[in-house]
Amino acid sequence: MTIFLQAFSVIVGIGFLVFIHELGHFIAAKICKVKVLTFAFGLGPDLIKKTHNGTKYCIKLIPFGGFVAMAGENPYKVTGLKDEYLSLKWYKKIFVAFSGSFLNYIFAIFIFAMFFSMCGISVTSKDPFIGSTIKNYPAALSGLMSGDKIKSIDGVKINAWNDLNINLKNKVNKMTSFIVERRNNSFQVNIFVQKNPATQSGIIGINPVLVKMKIGFFRSFYLGLKVSIAQTTATIMHLWNKIISFENPDVVGPVGVIHIMLNAFKNGICSYIKLIAFISIALGLFNLLPIPMLDGGMIMLFFVEGIRKKQLKMRFIQIYNMIGLIFVIVVFAFATWNDLARLSSHNYK
Repeated sequence: MTIFLQAFSVIVGIGFLVFIHELGHFIAAKICKVKVLTFAFGLGPDLIKKTHNGTKYCIKLIPFGGFVAMAGENPYKVTGLKDEYLSLKWYKKIFVAFSGSFLNYIFAIFIFAMFFSMCGISVTSKDPFIGSTIKNYPAALSGLMSGDKIKSIDGVKINAWNDLNINLKNKVNKMTSFIVERRNNSFQVNIFVQKNPATQSGIIGINPVLVKMKIGFFRSFYLGLKVSIAQTTATIMHLWNKIISFENPDVVGPVGVIHIMLNAFKNGICSYIKLIAFISIALGLFNLLPIPMLDGGMIMLFFVEGIRKKQLKMRFIQIYNMIGLIFVIVVFAFATWNDLARLSSHNYK
């Protein structure tokens, strides 16, 4: 039963995110009055189907993803009718192409908001208790443990966590006396304070206790937006730094995503919800990359069309998409190879 639930969590999780992406394209296509031939949830044979106004809506056997088939989106089958996708004005085509990723981002913000509302946020406790010690740092080497409370430093009373930072600031490279309370018993320990290379202040290698704090509905959405922007910026900067330094980017393929999702599901609903939001952002961002055949590549193509003020030749779009398909296959193979290499070396956690 547990294995079934884990497999179900992966299939439905990824499948629903792909469906959300396709739903964005579907809504935009309808707004632009493009003829939508099929809008489907899942893959394989139809389980339920209904045709309305020329569009077949269906739920398929395998709940993994979905797709929207628009008239005239295939450059090999264009007839030139006004209700075909490639017959639209360039800015409308960009709108349709962009809307899939846009809905992924809207969904991610909503999921993050739900995560923060349900699971709260971790904040630093004001009390001077040790949450954890860092291996090979002075505190750990001196025998301090999680749960210990620091009562004083060189005779100065410590009332709050911030007092620790203030009192250690000028103790760099000095042997310092600490009074520590453990299970209602106090003892004295001398610790050599190291220098923090980033701040030049003293550190002994301890982390505070983190406590969960519930937050309200509106702040949850604000944090969801903030995290989504931060994650996108960090990913773009990472990719850019890898490109300019001629290093292989740390891409994760389908095998890696499945492995990470299984671990998140095992760790509880909060971990799983948060991961779904991150994957939704990754899916939206990946599709916006300026790669031929992906949404970002098509957006770039139609933007050029807008500058030229005339539609591109279908033959050019066909070649452009073929180049993109080859590139995506290469990236897919490279990412899968990386996934298998990480799994064999136990680098996934």
